[in-house]
Amino acid sequence: MIHNLARDVRAFTSNAFLVTGETTALVDAGANFDVVERIREHADGLDRLYLTHTHPDHVDNVGAVREAFGVETWGFDPDSEYVDNAVAGGDSVPIGDDDYRALHTPGHNPDHLCFYAPETGVCFAGDLVFENGAFGRTDLAGGDRATLVESIRTLREAVGDDLTALHTGHGGSVVDDPLVDVETAERAARMS
Repeated sequence: MIHNLARDVRAFTSNAFLVTGETTALVDAGANFDVVERIREHADGLDRLYLTHTHPDHVDNVGAVREAFGVETWGFDPDSEYVDNAVAGGDSVPIGDDDYRALHTPGHNPDHLCFYAPETGVCFAGDLVFENGAFGRTDLAGGDRATLVESIRTLREAVGDDLTALHTGHGGSVVDDPLVDVETAERAARMS
């Protein structure tokens, strides 16, 4: 089961997805709300915390989650204070009841990852792409538009025609034809 713990938060935060199952995991910790209380509403504990990237709106709650659950974090950049364990592009990681493939997708941020489960077609896309074909900013430090376009293409190739759900770093999840949103984002990023 996937719960967006930040769904109704009225402060500046990323989405924070709790995935329960064999490996209960949080994908992004968010910021400016009590994520620990919200985790406890759905799970007794937490096995792992995955980071799509280390922008403050995705990681400001990491300390509280580490302290409350004694959990380690997993992300691309092992030199980051927020990352305990490195995940490289192509690595397989357990989230819930499925194995997800990590995709290194820089452009919004150099350490950006997407997580895709080939067997279920579910993707946690962070700030790479959003609903309605929107895409991540490239005007922040480390951002690069051409790299972002290539990363969207990487995601598109990885999911093939099997994408069933796109859980994004901001806004709503896309469960109706999510591939259309990925393809629209790629075209829009290329033309902007």
